[in-house]
Amino acid sequence: MSISKGHFITFEGIDGCGKSTQVKMLVETMNNIEKNTILVREPGGTNISEEIREILLHRHLSDISDRTEALLMTGSRAQLTYEIIMPNLIKGKNVVADRFYDSTLAYQGGGRKLNLEWLIKLNHFATYELEPDVTFLVDILPQEASKRKAKEEDRIERAGIDLQSLVRNAYLELSVRFKERFVVIDGHDTIENIHGSILAELRRRNILL
Repeated sequence: MSISKGHFITFEGIDGCGKSTQVKMLVETMNNIEKNTILVREPGGTNISEEIREILLHRHLSDISDRTEALLMTGSRAQLTYEIIMPNLIKGKNVVADRFYDSTLAYQGGGRKLNLEWLIKLNHFATYELEPDVTFLVDILPQEASKRKAKEEDRIERAGIDLQSLVRNAYLELSVRFKERFVVIDGHDTIENIHGSILAELRRRNILL
């Protein structure tokens, strides 16, 4: 769906890949050029979405079913899209998202083995069929990512390297399926080099001047 005057840029990757650092750097760079860019992160970003986030990531809740997890993630995203993302895009602002629906396709599809086509349809409904202009996948080996993460892990992070390996493979498959939208970035590179590669790609796509 194309409803925007602004650009919608999303970042994806397994936990600990470094995408959140790159999101913050990109938003700062874009706002230094023109103060016209906002940052959103998932799950969360609105009052309702933050309440859902607490349920999803609470370290002591281990009995959430895979379908419930997918529906809660998608519900949080629906509210964020409706309340924050779409209104700002329509106003002409750029939106940079630390995760969007590809996270559900990778984590609940690849990681939890839920039906991918069903998840795609569910997320198209939840996001009003909104598509990112470009999605940066910061790709890194799960073993390296685990070294970077803080000791305090949320419920999903505690699932360990096996889940992260499944999720990484799912992300790479998505990058092939949606190759026009996805850009795979080597997350093992330096922070500065990764940032430079992202800026170069945005200039190539005429998103950044």
